Order: sequence, then C-alpha cells, then structure tokens
Amino acid sequence: MLLKEGLLQISGRYIGIMLRALISSKRLTIQEAFMYLSPNKMKFLLNIYPPYLGAGVSIQSIANDWKSLRVIMKLRWYNRNIVGTHFGGSLYSMVDPHLMLMLMQLLGREYYVWDKAARIEYCKPAASHVYADILITDSLLDKIKTNTQQGEKYLPEFEILVKNKLDETVAIVHKQLYTRRKPEHREK
Repeated sequence: MLLKEGLLQISGRYIGIMLRALISSKRLTIQEAFMYLSPNKMKFLLNIYPPYLGAGVSIQSIANDWKSLRVIMKLRWYNRNIVGTHFGGSLYSMVDPHLMLMLMQLLGREYYVWDKAARIEYCKPAASHVYADILITDSLLDKIKTNTQQGEKYLPEFEILVKNKLDETVAIVHKQLYTRRKPEHREK
C-alpha cells in the first residue's frame, strides 16, 4: 500500500511540475497549457492521474488528430464493489473528461468548451474489463462552428457506449457539452 501511495504522490507532483513549468514559461492558464500537449503527452498525464490509477482506468490510445480515444478499465480486486462488478461511478468517470478535452483541442483557443450535463444508463453488470471508444466527427465540428459563428452557445449531445470484453454494452453515457466562440473571435 505504501508503494501505491508513493506512486500516486509522485505522479501528482510530476503533473503539477510539468504544468507549472509550461504555465510559467509562456504565462498561460491551466486550460491554455493543455492546448500545448500532444496526444501522447495527454495520454501519459491521464494515465498517471491519481484518480485514474486508483480506479484502474487507462487511456489506450488518442488519435493524432484528437478525433478518437479509447479508454479501458480493468476489473481488479481493488476496484470492484461488494457484488464483484465495477462501481457505477467508475464507469462514468472513465469517460467523463475526454469529450471536453478533445473538443478543446479540436476547436482551439477561440472557443469555450465545458461539460453541461450528463447521465448514465446501466444496461448490465460490468463483471469484466470494460472499454469505451469516444469519437468526434468532422460533421459535428462543422455544426458547432456554424452554430456559434455570432457568439451563440451550442449544446452538442453525445452518447458513449461502455462495453465489456464480449462487446456487450454495459452502460450508456449521455453527455451534453457547452460550446461558444469567445467574444474576440466572433464574426460580426
């Protein structure tokens, strides 16, 4: 247990040091600092993020164009509930930040991107390793840009399937994001 706690402290410190160095060298906010990360660096940071380490969540891949991501969560002795399945909150948390982070990268500094709402439907017990593929299409990006040209907010909705190793859907996560072009970048 001491080794695991030590690793969590080291990884948390590393993330902080890396972000502080980037922020201070370019005088950036944390949000802006994340915009400078490559998909591989983002994957690394998310994989050493203490809550993900503790839950057994890991990012398997992030596409170089930021349009797809695969996240997995292995079922281990330390992350199963009393009935031997994944915790429902862990099924949600494994997919929670990724749409927002991906859209921030794809839309750039000209846009506000925030989580707005979410809900999860449990379809069957998650009694094995699980995964989710998160995809953002070009048509969705075009729709966001079209609907926010004059500074209007746009609330795209997403459905993410969490599947087990037999490709059966164990949960469906519904997410709504808030997107809006920043005032200095709006068309007049």
